[in-house]
Amino acid sequence: MPPADETVDVIVIGSGVGGLCCAALLAHYGFSVVVCESHAIAGGAAHAFERQGFIFDSGPSLYSGLSVSPSPNPLRQVLDAIGEDLPWVHYDTWGCCLPEGNFATQVGAEQFCDVLQQLGGATAVEEWRRLQQVMAPLAAAAIALPPAALRLDLGALLTIGRFSPALLPQIGLIPRLTGNFAKIIEGVVQDPFILHWLNLLCFLLSGLPASGTSAAEVAFMFADWYRPNSQLDYPLGGSGAIVTALVRGLQKQGGQLWLNAHVEQILVADHRAVGVRLRQGKTLRARRAVVSNASIWDTLPLFPAGAVPSRWSAQQQAIPVCDSFMHLHLGIKADGLPADLACHYISVKNWDALTAPQNVVLISIPSLLDPSLAPAGYHTIHVYTPANEPYALWEGLERDRRAYEQQKQQRAEVMWQALEQVIPDIRDRCEVTLVGTPLTHARFLRRYRGSYGPALRAGQGLFPSSRTPLAGLLCCGDSTFPGIGLPAVAASGMIAANTLAPLSQHWQMLRQIGLA
Repeated sequence: MPPADETVDVIVIGSGVGGLCCAALLAHYGFSVVVCESHAIAGGAAHAFERQGFIFDSGPSLYSGLSVSPSPNPLRQVLDAIGEDLPWVHYDTWGCCLPEGNFATQVGAEQFCDVLQQLGGATAVEEWRRLQQVMAPLAAAAIALPPAALRLDLGALLTIGRFSPALLPQIGLIPRLTGNFAKIIEGVVQDPFILHWLNLLCFLLSGLPASGTSAAEVAFMFADWYRPNSQLDYPLGGSGAIVTALVRGLQKQGGQLWLNAHVEQILVADHRAVGVRLRQGKTLRARRAVVSNASIWDTLPLFPAGAVPSRWSAQQQAIPVCDSFMHLHLGIKADGLPADLACHYISVKNWDALTAPQNVVLISIPSLLDPSLAPAGYHTIHVYTPANEPYALWEGLERDRRAYEQQKQQRAEVMWQALEQVIPDIRDRCEVTLVGTPLTHARFLRRYRGSYGPALRAGQGLFPSSRTPLAGLLCCGDSTFPGIGLPAVAASGMIAANTLAPLSQHWQMLRQIGLA
C-alpha cells in the first residue's frame, strides 16, 4: 500500500515504456519521482506475464536497433542515459504467409531482392533498388536529429543547435518527411507486390496504409532494416526484461514504482497540476510536475471540472482512434516441430482489404530465440491481429457471460487458422490457451476502447503536444509523438523528462551517450 500524502518532484501516471523512460531519466537527472501504475505489473502494453511456467509478451514482439550503441533508436538512447543494458539475441529472418505463397524473407540491403526476383523478376528488383536510392537521403534526414536532443522550451535552441551541421543539408527534405509515404513512392514503385508490401509495413508501423503513414516513420524503418548487415534484436527474458531494465534504472537513482496505485484524479490548485488522488483515497503531491503516460483519451477524465478549456478537451477527445487487438497466448509441446521454424510470421489473407478486420495476423514464437520463456520441451507463442479488431463488436458485452465466450472463440478462429499454416497440428499441442479481446486490452492495459493509439493520418492532423493547457502537466506516450510502438513512446518520455531538466544536465546527458 502506498504511503499517504507524500510530496515528490514529479509524479508519472502509468508505467508504460514511455512513462518509465520519462521517470528513469528524471531520476537520472536528480528528481525525486514516483510512478503510479494501476496494474499489478509494470510495463503497460509491453508488460510480460507468466502462466504455468510460460512467459508471455503482452504486446511488442519485434525489436531492432537496441543491442548496439550509439543507436538512432530512442529506447536505446534512454537505456544508455540511465546506464542500463540487457542481453540480446540476434536474427534476421521471418516467415510470410501471403496471397503469393509462403516464404521466408530477411532484413538487409539486398536480401529482399531475392524474394522480388522470384515474385516480380528483374523489373521488381530494379524498382526496389531505385526506391532504396530515393529513401537513402530521407533515412539520413530522419535520424539526423536524435530525440534525445529534444525539449519543449527555449533550451532546445542549444540542444538542437548542436546538430545543425547535420540538419541544414536536410532542410529541403522536411516537407517530404512530414507528408505521407504514398507520395514518396508515387512514380517510383509500380510493381504490385512491392506496393502491397510497403502498405503492409506502413500498417504495422502506424495502423494505417501508406497514404496515412508519415514518410518519416518509414524512413526511420528503412534506415534500420534495409541497410547492410542489419539485424533484428530480441531481449533475453522477453519484453518484460526491457521493462525490468527501465525500472532498475528508475529505482537505483531513488525513484519509486507504486503498483496497484490507480490514479482517479489529477489535483489542481491555482490553475496548476499539483498532485494526484489515488483510488485508495490517498494523495501524492508534486513540487514540479505531473506527467501522464495514459493515452490522451484516458487522461481527459482525470481532470477536475473546469481545469482545462472545454474546447481543448473536445479537440483531444475527437482524435481518431486505431482499432484494437485479438490475442492468442499459447504454451505448446515442441516435439516434432519443423527445424526451420521462424520466430515471427506475418499472415495476410487479402491485399485489397489490407486494413480490414482480421485480414492481417502476426505470429511470434520467442522461445525459439530464448528457451527460458517456456519449460523444457515446450514453446511460448503469441498470435495477434494488429489494430484491426473493431471495439464496437465488443462494446456492451459482459466478460462473465456466455455471449462473450462464444464471440471470443469465433473471433479467435482467424488466429488459429493463420497459425495452422505454420504448425498444422497446433490445436493438439496446446497445454495453455489464453484468448485476449479488446475488452482485455481495455481492462489490463487501461487503453481507451482497447486501442493501439491515435489514427492520425500524415498531413491531415498533428499529434497532440506533450504540453497541455494546464501548467505543471505534461503528457508522454503514443498519443504525443508521431508513430506507434516502442521508439515513439520512448522518444516521448525523453522529451518530457528533458523539458523538466536543467539545460546543463540535459547537455551532460547528451555527452554521456556520445551525442554532444
